Amino acid sequence: MKIGELAQRAGVSVRALRYYEEQGLLSPERTPSGQRRYTEGTVEVVRLFQQFYAAGLSSRAIAALLPCVNNGRTTATQRQMLRTERDRLAAKVEEMTHTLGRLDELITAGDSRGAAERSHASSIAS
Repeated sequence: MKIGELAQRAGVSVRALRYYEEQGLLSPERTPSGQRRYTEGTVEVVRLFQQFYAAGLSSRAIAALLPCVNNGRTTATQRQMLRTERDRLAAKVEEMTHTLGRLDELITAGDSRGAAERSHASSIAS
């Protein structure tokens, strides 16, 4: 598939795909006229890159993990990097879960105060 179709199907910009290529994350085949051609499997790989970026992994970290994405095997160094990233993400999830709980408390408190104020206002009006 051409770069525009890959971008659309993976939900990224053509610019992002070119960046991934510059970073050594993608290596498309080229037609005799120089157009990039991607395989069907590249869609999922690009989506995985997006997930890794969203989780805070750098291009360098993604490049280091790319061989295990491609062949399903990891070295001891890659497994350690995966564990480190997993631990960092788990801590972030825990922190965000705590923040979510605090926001829920504020919403509940605000809803309770709002209901009490509405009740008080309607009893005065009666």
